[in-house]
Amino acid sequence: MRMTWIDLLFMHYQVDANLLEGLLPNSVKLDTFEGQAWIGIVPFRMANVAPRWMPELPLVSRFPELNVRTYVTIDGKPGVWFFSLDATSKIAVRTARWLFHLNYVDASIQLKKTPRQSSGKWIHYHCIRTDPTAPPAELNCEYRPMGDWYFAKPDTLVHWLTARYCLYTTSPQGQLFRGEINHQPWRLRDAQAIVHDNTMTEGLGLELGEQKPLLHFSKETKVVAWSLDKV
Repeated sequence: MRMTWIDLLFMHYQVDANLLEGLLPNSVKLDTFEGQAWIGIVPFRMANVAPRWMPELPLVSRFPELNVRTYVTIDGKPGVWFFSLDATSKIAVRTARWLFHLNYVDASIQLKKTPRQSSGKWIHYHCIRTDPTAPPAELNCEYRPMGDWYFAKPDTLVHWLTARYCLYTTSPQGQLFRGEINHQPWRLRDAQAIVHDNTMTEGLGLELGEQKPLLHFSKETKVVAWSLDKV
């Protein structure tokens, strides 16, 4: 599959490692940076989503999405574990559940760019989960990039959080899978965000409190994803 991730915001929060470990299957090991566990809330837009040999498809290839994720490692290979993936395309949600065993859920997402006085364009992102099979959740925020572009340096926290080139998931039968992905290194900028509502982790029993997130922005990243392999 090919896809492009656009106007992506990494919102990272420190969380209790013991609580996170309790949310993962026994076969999956939580990854930490200098002993600290993190959870990411990642709003963005999907575009050009299709098998590599097919053109874009109406109602399937372009839609906003919002991920809640943490970081794990299996057999020494670091990757991403998704707790939820909210999206507006019902076809994409059901296809991804079937093909990739990912916890995609239906949501209503409003996304637009507007100027805030003279401070440049902000991205207004409002996601309300509508899937009756999942806990209620909402993210209402505004964000914008700040400063110059850069590439995260190896062995830094930013590189550890973002340079992940596979995902892990389990089938309904409990089989563990790895899905490889490939893209150029993240071209990042620091970011600013105004968060009006954020209940994306409450269904997991994780309270973020008044903690200010670590914020990074990526304008556009082209991605290729392969089918799942058993671990």
